Amino acid sequence: MSDAKPKPARIAGAHGVGAQPVDGILTRLEVSLPTMPRVQRQIGEYILANPGRVVEMSISDFAEAAGGVSEGSVIKFCRELRLGGFQHLKLSLSQNIVQPVQFIQEDLDPADDDETVLKKIFAAGIQTLSDTLSLADPAALRQAIDILRKAKRIDVYGIGSAAPIAEDAHYRMMRIGLDARVLVDSHIQAISASLADEDVACLTISHSGATHETISATRLAKEAGAKTICITNYGRSPLQAHCDVVLYTMAKETKFRTEAMTSRIAQLCMLDALIAGLALADHDHAVQTLQSTFEVLSSKRV
Repeated sequence: MSDAKPKPARIAGAHGVGAQPVDGILTRLEVSLPTMPRVQRQIGEYILANPGRVVEMSISDFAEAAGGVSEGSVIKFCRELRLGGFQHLKLSLSQNIVQPVQFIQEDLDPADDDETVLKKIFAAGIQTLSDTLSLADPAALRQAIDILRKAKRIDVYGIGSAAPIAEDAHYRMMRIGLDARVLVDSHIQAISASLADEDVACLTISHSGATHETISATRLAKEAGAKTICITNYGRSPLQAHCDVVLYTMAKETKFRTEAMTSRIAQLCMLDALIAGLALADHDHAVQTLQSTFEVLSSKRV
């Protein structure tokens, strides 16, 4: 007799017919909670505190238990998390609760020894990639690839901890033959953005999506006619209002693991997927350019 646990069934009903459970729903909720409106934040806080109880509730019982909110607010909350409805939420919570293997998610402690630090840091990186993959939208990735392929010039924006990611994006786009440039100074970003047009595509990298300089540059570029793409963490942010395409990451911050760490792991992996898609879309040219640039760089090695 097999010990394997049965896979969760597909749900049926008015809110989520045939939908599959969402992996990492509690992490998705925790990451997006700070940017939610008051009522949705109230609903989310109740779920985080009582995930097991929520699975057993009807929508009316849940609405009452979550502070007397309306059923409509519950449905709106579910849609904010990209769920089909309350039943979809319950199924996803159920899967999250019964998963036999959970990565270590505790924050670092001053008393941790070196082995524990290694395990926690690597587990956090693994969890970030798993959560980001569960959220990734292939259609959005395809749209971003199409925009960048059509552009005559690509501007990449990044400030602070996002600047090294922007520079990496610039380097790898050049390696496959794209006309790209990286802008990590806010003044130069603003000037370049104001001079953009419909032949320009802008890729903005910002974990918070709330950095004033990159929001301003992205807004200026869009107003000038450029197509705009951003890589940002899941949740509401001002940056998204100025972007044609949003590629989400999902990195959970803690006291010691700040946005400069796990977020960059997710950003780099999303960027890898984007560059791979661009290279595959124009395979022969990309391979030829990679070979040519490899030969040039070979002369710099001993």
